[in-house]
Amino acid sequence: MCLYRLSTFLFLLALSGVETVCGNVELRALMEIKSSLDPENKHLSSWTSDGDPCGGTFVGVVCNDHRKVANISLQSKGLSGEVSPAVAELECLTGLYLHYNSLTGEIPKEIANLTELTDLYLDVNNLSGTIPPEIGDMASLQVLQLCCNQLTGSIPTNMGSLKKLNVLALHHNTLNESIPASLGDLGMLKRLDLSFNQFSGPIPLSIANNPLLEIFYVQNNSLSGLVPPAFKRLNQGFQCENNPSLCGIGFSSLRACSPWDNQNIIQVEPFQPITRNNTLENPIAANFNTHCNQTRCSRSSKFVQVAIVSCATTFAVTLIIAGFLIFIKCRRQKQKIGSTFDTSDSRVSSTDQASEFYMKNASPLVSLEYGNGWDPLGDSHDCKGVYQELPPGFKFNLEEVESATQYFSEANLLGKSKFSAVYKGVLKDGTVVAIRSISVTCCKSEEAEFMKGLSLLSSLRHENLVRLRGFCCSKGRGECFLIYDFASEGNLSQYLDVEDGSGHFLDWSTRVSIIDGIAKGIRYLHSSENGKPGIVHQNISVEKVLIHQNFNPLLSDSGLLKLLADDIVFSALKVSAALGYMAPEYITTGRFTEKSDVYAFGVIILQILSGKRKLSNLMRLAAESCCLEDFVDPNLKGKFFDSEAAKLTEVALACTNEVPEQRPTMEVVVQELKQM
Repeated sequence: MCLYRLSTFLFLLALSGVETVCGNVELRALMEIKSSLDPENKHLSSWTSDGDPCGGTFVGVVCNDHRKVANISLQSKGLSGEVSPAVAELECLTGLYLHYNSLTGEIPKEIANLTELTDLYLDVNNLSGTIPPEIGDMASLQVLQLCCNQLTGSIPTNMGSLKKLNVLALHHNTLNESIPASLGDLGMLKRLDLSFNQFSGPIPLSIANNPLLEIFYVQNNSLSGLVPPAFKRLNQGFQCENNPSLCGIGFSSLRACSPWDNQNIIQVEPFQPITRNNTLENPIAANFNTHCNQTRCSRSSKFVQVAIVSCATTFAVTLIIAGFLIFIKCRRQKQKIGSTFDTSDSRVSSTDQASEFYMKNASPLVSLEYGNGWDPLGDSHDCKGVYQELPPGFKFNLEEVESATQYFSEANLLGKSKFSAVYKGVLKDGTVVAIRSISVTCCKSEEAEFMKGLSLLSSLRHENLVRLRGFCCSKGRGECFLIYDFASEGNLSQYLDVEDGSGHFLDWSTRVSIIDGIAKGIRYLHSSENGKPGIVHQNISVEKVLIHQNFNPLLSDSGLLKLLADDIVFSALKVSAALGYMAPEYITTGRFTEKSDVYAFGVIILQILSGKRKLSNLMRLAAESCCLEDFVDPNLKGKFFDSEAAKLTEVALACTNEVPEQRPTMEVVVQELKQM
């Protein structure tokens, strides 16, 4: 009996200690990581062996709901040590941000054991050695930033196995050998930067066939051979300067190929989108010169003419290349001419990256440091101290929020994202509101910065903006709440891709009115009047356009990103980029301007006119060719005004000009729409 009791006691003791043992494993790993990253203990003194990594005291460390380390954000901390292999023991880590430091040494191969890692930022350090081939096994990886280091060697071939990778940045290193054709298997890749290295050999055609690729930089290398014409579709997104041995057809930065160039056999694209005929040489001027004089073109007219020209161009290019190959064969009969790249038949063609925006139980992506002792959750009920700069009546307490949402009932849940959830609520006076809950770990870390953003949001007043009514934080729930006016008719995306006869169908005059309202809302944000600074929305999409009574459009989430931490903003913007609203210059500059909002507005015009969320190349071609019968929503059955459709198409094309300086301001757009 005594033996039985003893064994039972030991068993229960073992069970009670499981969490402690697991916690100690990660704590020991963090202490090893600290000693390696910060050997002099100058920057990570808050990491202590007797501390709690999930208690909020470890700078840059965030845990998930299971008290596992999910994120380490130590960018720009002045760290000068090395990356420890012990990082592999943090098995639930989803984000590792060590960029903009002075780290040395090699990238540990053990890092590949982080099977949940989505974001790996090691750029702008002094890392050396080669890229561990084991990184090719990190199936969850979406962003890999290794640029601006001292890495050498080649790109591991198995990196083509990273099927979820969106961004691969390896520029400004000393990488060499050839670019592996396996990178063409990265079907979700949108940005590939290999510039300022020592790569040699040809550019693989397999990369050009990637349907989602928007940015491909290979300038300042030692590449050679013929550049596949397929890269022309990237326009300014393809940069290949300072590769003297490269040649190509139709690239302004490349010399024409000669018969003596060691060319790759290429496949000519079956369809080449036309270059936009931008007759709006000065779209910033108030007068838009509409070139769509013939809006009702038959399929045997202008649209077909463009298609014929495209086919003729393709045929001519094919003949030229064939002539080159025959000439080479005659001159070099002993030389084997063939493709120096392989082409994979497998492609990940899905573009539905937006689904990641609705992942449930997502781990926090950013660390939070409260400077100067600031804690927005300092009072769980009254939120005192947070409202000093806010207007009267802006203060809500947790009880009001809970009552309005029926204690956050699932029946009231309108939507959920990685960093927030939105509930429908009813206040005590009967007012219907929308309440957005945001995890406190996603908010700005500095009190002054957070309060400045909140004060600005509370001051926004316009008939085409969703009004922010109030704000509160709950320390017990670990959340902050934004209370907005409720829009009764859903969002604009619900009115796209509708079936004929659906109740969500928008007639022509309603579409024009919605476009006009959105334009006025954005103009108000951009304007500086009555002490209000100009605001860039940064995340405009049809989902952000709410529809209220009488189909009045209301732009939502205006200025919301000013309250969120940088890495959360980056995560949200990945969704915007996947859906096509991201202005091309953001990829290269990393900065948003008013012209970025103008670009997104132009995309929305095209979506409203076509009635489609996704704009195909053929639809774009029809719009650029003024063949509006092939572009405007067929559900309208021709019931639209030719002159208005032509004018709106011109405005949309001007707004989506790839050169931001050539896009009009929203003031000009509003004035132009007023003349219709």
